[in-house]
Amino acid sequence: MIGSPSCRRIGDLRWLVLAPHPDDETLGAGALIAEASRAGCLAGLVYLTDGSGSHRSPGDRNGRLVSTRRREAAGAVFRLSGSRKVAPLHLGWKDAAPAPPESSAFGLAARRLAALCRRRQVDALAVTALHEPHCDHAAAARLAYAVQALAKRRLLVAEYLVWGGAFERGTHRTVRTIPMPAGKRRHALRAHRSQLTGVLGPGFRLPAERVRMPAADTLYMRRSP
Repeated sequence: MIGSPSCRRIGDLRWLVLAPHPDDETLGAGALIAEASRAGCLAGLVYLTDGSGSHRSPGDRNGRLVSTRRREAAGAVFRLSGSRKVAPLHLGWKDAAPAPPESSAFGLAARRLAALCRRRQVDALAVTALHEPHCDHAAAARLAYAVQALAKRRLLVAEYLVWGGAFERGTHRTVRTIPMPAGKRRHALRAHRSQLTGVLGPGFRLPAERVRMPAADTLYMRRSP
């Protein structure tokens, strides 16, 4: 790994955001996406899984549910960034069945994203926190650190919270984004109708308390030993 850049301001770096599922980008990194886009330094969005685990849809992994969640993700990113210049990249891992770090699928994804970081001159990779309880969220963090090791350029990994609790004290440096209007973030979240309503039948519903999102995101960077 080549050393990590410092993070003084969001706009000092080119950001790639890695989200485990469609809607995590808004819940955990919506303010980052908005600020980076406004500063012209949003390098892209990457979704780890296909989101197919949110509803019972046997045999439909590549059907209506997956296509709906991809369409919702594109809508949310547009509402946050105000632009369709950078189309989200979907790695297509099966929801709730992440590839183990020693697997060929994990290695292939890490090399693919490392190449993307070089091609788009990415300085910082934002990802869900390693200690988050959902297996896909932890897998996304492990993938981000693998990408950092392979990037052949200075690359910062910044963790954000969706479901996880506080970090251990003193283990991470923090940076906060500029606060964004609450209405803009809620508007982006409403693009994920499948996670908020019964439009696709019985399935996951985002808890009401998670709809009340903070105005700013806090990003956590590991301190050097």
